[in-house]
Amino acid sequence: MHFAHAATDLSLESADAVNEGQLHFLETPPAKPLHHHQNHIRIDTDSLATGWVGLYQCHDQLDAVPLLQITFREDFVRDLKIDLARGIEHAQVEGASVQLRNIEPGARLCLSAQARALRNTGNGYFSLFSGPYMRKFLDGYYPMRVTLDVDYPAESLQLIDASPAQQPGLSFAERPGNIRLDALFEGELRLLLQFERH
Repeated sequence: MHFAHAATDLSLESADAVNEGQLHFLETPPAKPLHHHQNHIRIDTDSLATGWVGLYQCHDQLDAVPLLQITFREDFVRDLKIDLARGIEHAQVEGASVQLRNIEPGARLCLSAQARALRNTGNGYFSLFSGPYMRKFLDGYYPMRVTLDVDYPAESLQLIDASPAQQPGLSFAERPGNIRLDALFEGELRLLLQFERH
């Protein structure tokens, strides 16, 4: 899933400091309000058979631009719906994307969908892939914050690994049946969680 600015002016952010795609975690947030992407994924017992998980996501502090699109991988998302669009003149689902027009400062967008994100890798192991997350304009990538909450059936699955590893700019909080990741970064972020079936 990623963002692409179709037409905008990000000149307030120095062109010399633009990231060209490599992942770089940030220990401290920039001074200006940062786009915060919040994902909540729910794995249930049906997900173990089908690979489809529940997805609810919100975007706060979207860039105030004339045009913006949020895209998902074709055939990996279904039932995509806009639940809330505040400070956005027009928001519309088109296939595996959400098209936004005339976004005001401080805008908020919330979506829900089903995502085919859980993969049975055999021998009782499952992988959950989330991303890539990026905030991109032309050839540059800009800082953003991603929070990922994953609920899973603790009676069926045990979390055994998360990648990338925890480090400054990427923190994990875990309790039975839930993991929360919080990342502050620029570039492209791909998250991988690995589970073992009881």
